[in-house]
Parts: sequence; C-alpha cells; structure tokens
Amino acid sequence: MSPIILLSFLIGYFAVLIGISYFTSKGASDNSSFFIANRNSKWYFVAFGMVGTALSGVTFISVPGAVANSSFSYFQFVLGNTVGFVLIATVLLPLYYRMNLISIYTYLERRLGYWSYKSGALIFLVSRVIGSAFRLYLVAIVLQKFIFDAWNVPFGATVAICLVLIWVYTHKGGLKTIVITDTLQTVFLLSSVLLSIWFISRSLNLDLLQTFEAVKESSYSKMFFWEDFLGNKAHFLKHFIGGIFVTIAMTGLDQDLMQKNLSCKNIGEAQKNMLSFTLVFVFINIFFLSVGALLYQYAGANGIDVAALKTPDHLFPEIALNHLNILPAIVFMLGLTAATFATTDSALTALTTSFCVDFLDFDKKADQNDPRLVRTRHMVHIAFSVVMLLVILVFRMINDDSVVNAIFKAAGYTYGPLLGLFAFGMANKRAVADKLVPYICLLSPLITYILDSNSVAWTGYAMGFELIVVNAAITMLMLAMTSRPGTGEATSEGAASSLPGAKQKQTAY
Repeated sequence: MSPIILLSFLIGYFAVLIGISYFTSKGASDNSSFFIANRNSKWYFVAFGMVGTALSGVTFISVPGAVANSSFSYFQFVLGNTVGFVLIATVLLPLYYRMNLISIYTYLERRLGYWSYKSGALIFLVSRVIGSAFRLYLVAIVLQKFIFDAWNVPFGATVAICLVLIWVYTHKGGLKTIVITDTLQTVFLLSSVLLSIWFISRSLNLDLLQTFEAVKESSYSKMFFWEDFLGNKAHFLKHFIGGIFVTIAMTGLDQDLMQKNLSCKNIGEAQKNMLSFTLVFVFINIFFLSVGALLYQYAGANGIDVAALKTPDHLFPEIALNHLNILPAIVFMLGLTAATFATTDSALTALTTSFCVDFLDFDKKADQNDPRLVRTRHMVHIAFSVVMLLVILVFRMINDDSVVNAIFKAAGYTYGPLLGLFAFGMANKRAVADKLVPYICLLSPLITYILDSNSVAWTGYAMGFELIVVNAAITMLMLAMTSRPGTGEATSEGAASSLPGAKQKQTAY
C-alpha cells in the first residue's frame, strides 16, 4: 500500500470534517454551542455518534490483537459495560438533568464542597488526558509506520499534525460540530469493521455461514472463564464487575461522554440515546472479537509470523495494509482514523469545557459568551492539545504493553477516587472533611498500587479490571472515616465557604 495513497486519503478525510465544521459553526461559535450545543442535539445523532467515541482506535486494533492471548474473554467485560450503561441511564442522567449541569463535577461542589469539586474535576482532566493520549498514540504509531516513515517524519511531528487537524475542525463549533462529525465517523467505523470481516472471509474462501462457523469453532472463541478465581485475571466475575464500574467511571462520571448526553433536549431523549447506544455497543464488540479470530486464522493460513510483530496491536494493520489489496487497506484506514479521531476530538472539547467551567468559572459569569471568554476558551483548547502531545511522547518512551490493557489499568488508578467521591455523595448524607479530600484522592491510588503489586504474593489473588472497585472502596472508606453527620448537600454558598479561612455551612439541597 503506497504511503502517498494513504496520505491522500487522510487529507481528503479531514477535508470532509473541516467542511462539516464550517457549516455547523457558522454563526454559532459562542460558548453555549461549544459546551452543550445549545441543548438542542437530536438524541439519535448523539446515540450513534457515541459509538465511535466510546470504541476508539483501541477497540479497532487492540481488541482484535488481544484475542490470541485472551480469546473472547473481553466480552465478559463488555457484559459488565452493558449493566454500567443501564445504571448511567437510570441513576446518573436523571441526577444531572435535575441539577441542570454543564459540568457534571458541579454536583460534587453542591453535595460535598469546594475542594471535593476541584479534586473531582482535576481527576477527570488527568484521567482523560492520559486515556485520550493512549488512544491517539495507538493510531499515531500506525500512521507513522505506514505513512510518515516514508518521508522520515519524526513521530512527534506525526502526532502534532493529528492534533492540529483536530483543533481546526473543533475550535469553533465544539460539541455542536462534534455531534455531527462523530455521527459520520461512526458510519465509517461500523462500515469498516463489517467490510473488514467480509474481505478477510473472502481471502479465506469462506461464505457468511462458513465465516460464522470458523469463528465459533476456532480456538479463540472461548468467552467465559470460571477457573481459578484467585489467580486468573480473566475470571468472569473480575471482568464483569470491573466492566460495570469502569463504565460508570469512564462514561457516567466522565465529562466527555456525559457532555453529549447533556446536549439533548430533555432526560427522556438522553435516556433513549444511552440505551440505544448500549445495544449497538454490544454487537459491535462481538464483531471486533470476530475480526481478531479471523485475523489470526488468516495469519496462520498465509504463513505470517505473528511472533515477529512488536505488539499484537500491529496485527490488524499489518494484514490490512501489507497482505490484502488496496480496497481493504483503505477501508481499514477509514475505520481506524474514524474511531480514533471521534474519540480525540470530543475529548479535547470535554477537557476544554471542564477547565473553563470548573476552574475558570465560566458558568458563574454574567455573560458566558463574552468575546474575552471565547478567546480564553480558544487558548485553553490549544493548551490541552499541547499537553496531549507531550503525554503521548512520554507514553511512547515507556509503553511495553498492549494499549487496551494500559488504558484500563490506568483508568483503575485515575478514575477510582472519582468513582468513590460520587458513590459516597449519593449513598448517604454525611458531610465530608472537605479540605482532606484532595489528600484522600492522592492516597487512595497509592494504597491501591501497593495492594495490586503485592496481592499475589500476600494472598495469591491476581487483581484485574476490578482494580477500580478496590480504589473506589478505599476512597469511600477514608471519606467515611473523616466525615461527620450532615443534613444533606452543600449549597453553593456552603461550597464557597469551604475555602480556607471560612466556616463551612451545610444545608439540604
């Protein structure tokens, strides 16, 4: 596959997104359209677009690549995700709409206090930067290997080019633009995975029924693992429980995906969006696991040395770009690019929204669309692009694992305290020691890391995706130990009075 052809495709792809941005942001580039799309998004556009945002290039490459080592055990995690999405739709979304939030972390200010609020918002910023950087890193290494290495372009320049292109089509319209571009990118993603199955099946001389049987009868298709609960990280309960709480934390407590839901007209449409998205999410993950089984069968049939690949993440691009013809290669690049940039563009928008609302107090300004605030928002948008670039370069130096595992392990450490804060606030009416919350949020991941590093030696128990549950439980325990009887949620006045030197006031919300 010629690098110049792939580069031409990439240029054409971004030209389409920039064109969409021009029309969607025309005459509506204020902060209201950027943050919540004027609360006028159609639920079916949001639901469909969220598929591309939630899946990302990690699902597109890492999930098929990981099939060799873990079979279809990832589907146990997906089943947990499904339960998590239902809980988000029925518990968290009604709360967010009832409180009329722009940033979901404002809930922490009203319920727990000022420092709890800032801690939660900061955890999101750190978590989303790391998670989005991991995802963009994955597609960047593919673009580097198959396109930019032909012209000796440095890896840092490749990442910078990606981020500049994303900034170009998101900096004006923000969420209003992303709702449309993500819908288009999800069409590309779904088309790509289905066509990839078809192309690989044809190369193996299989029809539709034979493809189904080949996947079902392969050595990779085992889904459920019940053996050795203590020592097996892939045990069903560990994956399933981890899937529930990772979803609640990485979706329900994540400004990125919740920002799209909050752009719907009302709670009913937001819930229809979430439940429709859940159904599509389950089926598309089955397709990705099937792609993995077919890829390894193709590699075996064509003498491809899988062991020679640097990481399993390289298997799909290796076969699509070097062993199939030009059309499957273009289809692969279309899906990979769509999946990754649908995630990164919305992440940059959510990071900008959270920082502007949670740290610069845009929502407390008399005129949120003041031109000076719009200019500030532009600068914040640029700053997060630079931060993401730096994180990706650091990750390139230290990563030695499949990206899908790295992302969910990092999420267990970074999102755990956030999950603990929300769970504690919703589970009882006790008043926390607000000034201690930042220290608790730092101490909890440290204790979790110590337990994770030594659990096998101490107890024989190997911790998997459920690490986030342990982290959240430790956070809640420390919050409970330092809390006192309260009368409900903190008012905005009470939250403000938790600043140093002020006496905190709490009352029912």
